[in-house]
Amino acid sequence: MKKFVLAIVIFFLVLSTAIIKNTTKQIEDEIFAVKENIRLLNSEFGNVSLEYDYLSSSERLLEFQSQYFEDELIQKNINDIRVYNTSNDVNKIKNFKIIKE
Repeated sequence: MKKFVLAIVIFFLVLSTAIIKNTTKQIEDEIFAVKENIRLLNSEFGNVSLEYDYLSSSERLLEFQSQYFEDELIQKNINDIRVYNTSNDVNKIKNFKIIKE
């Protein structure tokens, strides 16, 4: 009887160890996937943040114009900008709209 109880206890310990090990492996895989996603999003955020910081101010754009383009850039009125749409084999020209979300 003692050998039978001992065998059941050992079997239970081996089974519980396997279950815990499998669950831990799944959690580690999920953590790795989340860390990779965070790493990619941080990289993209850094690029977008850099672009916003350098291109959002008009003074900065004028500085870039004078530094890189000399007199090639001209200022346009936003109402003069048109959008050319070629969807469903139909070509349309629409006015440019700024939409805040």
